[in-house]
Amino acid sequence: QVQLVESGGGLVQAGDSLRLSCAASGRTFSSYAVGWFRQAPGKGREFVAAVSWSAGSTNYANSVKGRFTISRDNAKNTVYLQMNSLKPEDTAVYFCAADTDYGLGPYEYDYWGQGTQVTVSS
Repeated sequence: QVQLVESGGGLVQAGDSLRLSCAASGRTFSSYAVGWFRQAPGKGREFVAAVSWSAGSTNYANSVKGRFTISRDNAKNTVYLQMNSLKPEDTAVYFCAADTDYGLGPYEYDYWGQGTQVTVSS
């Protein structure tokens, strides 16, 4: 089993950057794919980015491609989401999720963190 804790959220202005972290417990974390998802008020949970267990594969939502970068440090059991050129529409609660299979849909992930709020003011 894997437990996930997100951190790094906050209130920023449009154009600023933030780096989210997803710290995991569990000795086998390096064998898990990790995804970042976000949920804005009144909306469903949407895919943001994902990285395979080896970091050999990454995927991004079109809305964040070129602005966000997902990476992982398996030695530290941590996955990062570097978010640059933030926009007000990026405002949401951001969740990280892990699963032994690599996927892009929230239903494909079994383990979830509690989320961290990102608010981007215009």
